[in-house]
Amino acid sequence: MPLTLKDRRFVIASLFLPLGTVYYDDDSRSTVTEDSEEPKAVNKTVPPGPPNAPTAQRPSVVFSIVDELTKAITPTPIASPALDDKVNPFSAFPSPRLGPQHGVRPLPSRLPTLNVTPAVVVPASGIRRATTPGEGRPSRRPEKRPTRAASRSSSVRRSSSVVRPTPRLGSLEVPHYTPWQIEPSSHGNIGLFNAVNSVGNVIQKKLWVGIVDCPTDDFSEGLRDELEMKYRSLYESLPVWVSDAEFTGHYDVYCHQVLWPTLHYAVPDAPKARLNLYDSKSFEHYRAVNLKFAEAIVSNYRDGDIIMVNDYHLMLLPQMIRERIPDATIGFFLHVTFPSSEIMPSRTTETSPRNAGNDPEVEEWVINLQQRYAGVKLIVGRDKLDQVQGVRQKVLAFETLLDRHPEFRGKVVLVQIALSTTSENESVASDALSTAISRINSRFSSLSYTPVVLLHTSELNFNQYLALLTVADAFMVTSLREGMALRTHEFIECQEERKRPLILSEFTGSYSFLGFRSCFAVNPYDARQTADAMAAALTISDEEAASRWNDLHKHVISQTAQAFVTSFLTRTLRAHAEHIQRPFDTIPVLPPLTDESENLQEFRKSKNRLIILGIEHTLVQHDPKTTRDLSLSVPQDVMDVLQKLSEDDRNVIYLLSSRPVAGALEKVTDALPYVGIVAEDGCYIKAKANRGEKTEFVSLVGNVSMQWKEPCIEILNYFTERTPGSFIEERGASIRWRYWPGNPDDSELPWARRQAAEAQNHIWDSLGEKFGLRIVPATRSFLVLPQSASRLRAVELILGPGGPPRSENGELHSAPSPHPHTPDETPFDFVLAIGTEERLLNRLNSVPHSVTVSTSLKNSNAKWRLERQDVLAQLQNLVGV
Repeated sequence: MPLTLKDRRFVIASLFLPLGTVYYDDDSRSTVTEDSEEPKAVNKTVPPGPPNAPTAQRPSVVFSIVDELTKAITPTPIASPALDDKVNPFSAFPSPRLGPQHGVRPLPSRLPTLNVTPAVVVPASGIRRATTPGEGRPSRRPEKRPTRAASRSSSVRRSSSVVRPTPRLGSLEVPHYTPWQIEPSSHGNIGLFNAVNSVGNVIQKKLWVGIVDCPTDDFSEGLRDELEMKYRSLYESLPVWVSDAEFTGHYDVYCHQVLWPTLHYAVPDAPKARLNLYDSKSFEHYRAVNLKFAEAIVSNYRDGDIIMVNDYHLMLLPQMIRERIPDATIGFFLHVTFPSSEIMPSRTTETSPRNAGNDPEVEEWVINLQQRYAGVKLIVGRDKLDQVQGVRQKVLAFETLLDRHPEFRGKVVLVQIALSTTSENESVASDALSTAISRINSRFSSLSYTPVVLLHTSELNFNQYLALLTVADAFMVTSLREGMALRTHEFIECQEERKRPLILSEFTGSYSFLGFRSCFAVNPYDARQTADAMAAALTISDEEAASRWNDLHKHVISQTAQAFVTSFLTRTLRAHAEHIQRPFDTIPVLPPLTDESENLQEFRKSKNRLIILGIEHTLVQHDPKTTRDLSLSVPQDVMDVLQKLSEDDRNVIYLLSSRPVAGALEKVTDALPYVGIVAEDGCYIKAKANRGEKTEFVSLVGNVSMQWKEPCIEILNYFTERTPGSFIEERGASIRWRYWPGNPDDSELPWARRQAAEAQNHIWDSLGEKFGLRIVPATRSFLVLPQSASRLRAVELILGPGGPPRSENGELHSAPSPHPHTPDETPFDFVLAIGTEERLLNRLNSVPHSVTVSTSLKNSNAKWRLERQDVLAQLQNLVGV
């Protein structure tokens, strides 16, 4: 019996464990000597500390998609303009919760609620004696792993002032302590952690695999075993032990100095960096870390596990696992962009469940900011200070705005929040940004006005950040290359009342979604165009702003964490099902349908038979993908056999084709009036007619707007002009673009494929989501058709008790949805399906008394296989039976 999702375990491999920092607590309360007196009663409370010790607090919890805002505490070492009370918008007001702000408190944690207490507690099998340095524990608290780069995750670790929670472990006979603690990792993928935990009703078993976020070379084997036990029993986690040198080469050097720039088209200077993708010591470290992950996962693998590998840190891992477990279910998700422009950007999305307007502290900060910036409009941005985030381009465009629109001088402030970084590779960008900000402020500032305010994340807390988003008159992202700009989702959620506009770079993955086309799109390299977009966003009418915000919000609330996880699981399982299909040459050949055949005996006994046959690649060998000749000629001997089979009232015959209704299929329907036909890959169906009856083609997508076809053809015309030999096939409800009619070994084929990929991206970005389309790639062509159309859906109608819709007046009516029926509920007592449609063959495998035959010459789960030239002979054996 197939395993359900609830029966499977979800194995999530990410570089850092969500709870992945271990350190030693030097507090004398952390150990109990052998001579310690055992308490007489069980006490599950935390022992009190010294009289003057600060009260430990449970870490505040924020579910948010501001991925790195709470990670970076230390400000970037950049020569930015000094931030006095006049510039910092939060320095002039007392904190609504803390009184006068003599200092800035650390940002609150964004981790989900954990069952924690601020003490170190472990289950006791007796009193544990105090250990000495080197005896199974670190002699001091290890420093967190050093790192120089922050291109992907901020390298700045949390300050020592942050309260470090330690999980409460179980019911204790005796309160006692270990010399180490486990705390949340500042580098863990918290968005992914929240997303997986949000579908606990679907994923009930999981295992997180990652490294511990601190140096581990001095961890003894005993300590590692103890930590691993605690991780497994308490956190559903498996630590991977890598050496500190391997981590440095993997993470700091290869990931951040080679992979990250390459993925964002900021390819490093190879002679200067003396690095390349594969020939370096750092790549050896990268491979070694991936190998250790593979070994850990393989050694803990269970049948049915679904393995999710995350991000560019582990790009070698899927292949390593596949080599060791060929049938494993493996999915890979890249959380950043991919360098090839024809590949769509990453689509990880998550909606913040926190409504900023419901937090009293946020509301108080909103009032303060509104008072401070009365009569002034705010443009807010939050970016890392690296080259690909386009912060310098944003600041230069703002300067252009003040130059070209003097009316905005003294009336608009750009508040830029900077995520901290210590990367040497970004020092030049930071210096250039500092110079630009200083120049702008010196040109346009006055005693009461500073045009650009640069705030580091250490200079405001999360509630203040939410308040900024709430009062902002526009939010601006000018990335030169980025996947999903998730911070825009925060802004949209915070603007539920004001509904102010979003200014978004065309080079972000977010912009590829139709819902985000309601932003003000900008090309960050064009300062004038970006400045004009700022001016338009600041002067937009309330009605237009509300309309744009509603479009943005509809997209944000539909792209939830739950939708992401369930979609990933579904696609992974679907891909795995294709992967484990039997090789074509291992599928048994369908025996001749003669008197000795069991299949023929079943066919003879049946009273209501369904025969489903593909036309292309099954009954007809003509391949239109290599020629402009779009005609389809069914051989006469095939027509004769089909005619004889259709004369038997026990036989219900349906032909499946990708061809349009007009043309070749009209000739088939004229010659075979009692044969049903599915045309255009499921867009149209002609029901099998009874004696003396005539049926017509009925549209199965009649309720779908066809307004997409004209702009789709315009896009394809553009690419047809640039792709020699390509041509467009326009059908009734679909369009196919054949981009390569030439020799498959021709050297120009790669170019044609790149053009096809780019064309698919353009069609999907501009039309796919809006009109509900899907794009089906094929060999040297692709098909664009409505999402609801498929051969499988058409066959579901045929299998249903009422059969497919009929029409006698020649009009193309809209067909109803497929009849609800269980997989084995059908009026047919024998089903024969021969073709190349793998999903259809899989579906029919579940129908009782079915014979599924593949002619695709590819891997398949069909029960039988046939060479295409043998199909006609097998059908002839059924005539008169």
